[in-house]
Amino acid sequence: MMYKKKQKELLYKINKILEPVIEELGYELLDIEYVMERGRWVLRIYIDKEGGVSLNDCVFVTKEVSPILDVEDPIESSYVLEVSSPGLNRPLTKEKHFLWAKGKKVQIRTYELIEGRRNFKGLLEDYRDGIAYVNIDGKVFALNFDDIEKANLVYEIDESLFYNKR
Repeated sequence: MMYKKKQKELLYKINKILEPVIEELGYELLDIEYVMERGRWVLRIYIDKEGGVSLNDCVFVTKEVSPILDVEDPIESSYVLEVSSPGLNRPLTKEKHFLWAKGKKVQIRTYELIEGRRNFKGLLEDYRDGIAYVNIDGKVFALNFDDIEKANLVYEIDESLFYNKR
């Protein structure tokens, strides 16, 4: 559990450094991940803007934030910086994201067990007063925003589009 606390503190520190810069550039900082992938540390920053994010946007933001991270130096070890669009399974990291996602399918993982589980995949029926109401097979779970470790939209492909209809 100590690792998760340190990880959360590091991500908070990076967020404080980058969010004002990214907003000044005209983007929203959606999420930050610091993960080990293929034997190397990756700092992945998810951005968004009205109308969506292009590859050029990601390159632009990378060029702008990389020198700032070099100067501020919040991460002791070496890492690879990636700036990415939110993609189809968009992260939900702020309360306004949950308000936007009402009526959509979500995947939520909590820090601690709630009613014997940590993973909740279902319809986000409502979000109010810091509580996400997720309907899973007719049972509604009330999840406090502060108890949520990770949340994403769940994008499901309509498989009927791939089958030849005759």
